[in-house]
Amino acid sequence: MTFDDAIAALTAQADPARADQMAAYHKVDRRYLGVANPDTDILVRDWRRTLDLDTRVALARDLWDSNIFEARVAAAKLLTQARIKPDDSAVWELIQSWVPDFDSWAIADHACIAGQKRLVADPSRLDTVEAWTTDDHIWTRRAALVITLPWTKQNHPTDAEAAARDRILGWAATYVTAPDWFIQKSVAWWLRDLSRHDPDRTRAFLAEYGDTMKPFARKEAGRLLPA
Repeated sequence: MTFDDAIAALTAQADPARADQMAAYHKVDRRYLGVANPDTDILVRDWRRTLDLDTRVALARDLWDSNIFEARVAAAKLLTQARIKPDDSAVWELIQSWVPDFDSWAIADHACIAGQKRLVADPSRLDTVEAWTTDDHIWTRRAALVITLPWTKQNHPTDAEAAARDRILGWAATYVTAPDWFIQKSVAWWLRDLSRHDPDRTRAFLAEYGDTMKPFARKEAGRLLPA
């Protein structure tokens, strides 16, 4: 599977009308093919199954560099895998290298899902993510919370998981006065997901910081809290 093969396979699923709608929706100047996400999933699932890791990393790099919307989504999906043996640092390094390119939520979220798997595999990588929280680039700051969403999921976290959860909540606390909608939304998303599994920590955070959050974010963060 070469880069040209992958682009040809994506282009074969193109829908120009959908492409126009996507361009209008995402409002970022790049090429859109108009491929439905389930169709991209089918293609990438086959590529992941048949390509070795080195080939997947190289293909993902080329797809990302094309700056085609669906190609960037496919690049992220190529590297979305819970277990990679060995957990090659090349995958994590490539995902990290994409973060400064983030310019829309859809592409960023797909890349962050791939990154979540690598963080769970090696939580020491949180040290790298922490540096993102003070970056000037809004999408990098947002990514620090999206990529760490797995730490909202445990009902009974280990000591290490609880410590990581508190660490990330500390990052979120530095975001609560941010004027940017996407940053506020990322805090709300993290807390909303946390509330399903750790309502006490969520309530404590909102009690301390809720009044400084945007009203929509405060409402969303507490929307799933038990009465």
